[in-house]
Amino acid sequence: MGDLIRIHNLSKQYRRFSTDHAWTLQESLLHGWRQWRQPARFYALRDVSCSVAPGEMLGVIGHNGAGKSTLLSLMGGLGRPDEGSIEMLGAVRGLLDLGAGFHPELTGRENAFVSGIVSGLTRRQVKQQFDAIVAFAELEDAIDQPLRTFSTGMATRLAFSIAVHTSPDILLVDEVLAVGDTAFQQKCLQRIADIRKAGCAIV
Repeated sequence: MGDLIRIHNLSKQYRRFSTDHAWTLQESLLHGWRQWRQPARFYALRDVSCSVAPGEMLGVIGHNGAGKSTLLSLMGGLGRPDEGSIEMLGAVRGLLDLGAGFHPELTGRENAFVSGIVSGLTRRQVKQQFDAIVAFAELEDAIDQPLRTFSTGMATRLAFSIAVHTSPDILLVDEVLAVGDTAFQQKCLQRIADIRKAGCAIV
């Protein structure tokens, strides 16, 4: 079987903002044309190439601002590269931002169904997996409470449990396991190992 992730010469640029720069026509007229100039740009990623096969795990390591989250966001379809290409060949599930897509006024149950359906499952498939999702997240007593009453750790457990119970071909994880107790982190790592053995590519 071929690679599930193919990245070739990927580059992404952003504008670097300056406080003394005139950004609009009105500001330029007020402060003079001398401040009107093209904003400086910088590369968050430049000429990145890699591939990940089924069952492989790729860890991206670097200092703050090195472009790790930018890479994962582009792989998850959040934005487009300025140069190069990304091919994600399979169902992608991401844990890139705590609680992303959750609504605080919906219950844990309702958020689980919405998140599962947005991830590409049918309502019936979510229903079939629901008990396993709740049990893994250890939220049996709180699942019907509004999400705004959940602690950060509870919301994290629910988000992770949904992601790993939706049969992903590719799983993207961005430091989300830094939150939560040691026992749950170990449980998550074991689950990641299990889905990796089943052929999931993990970054």
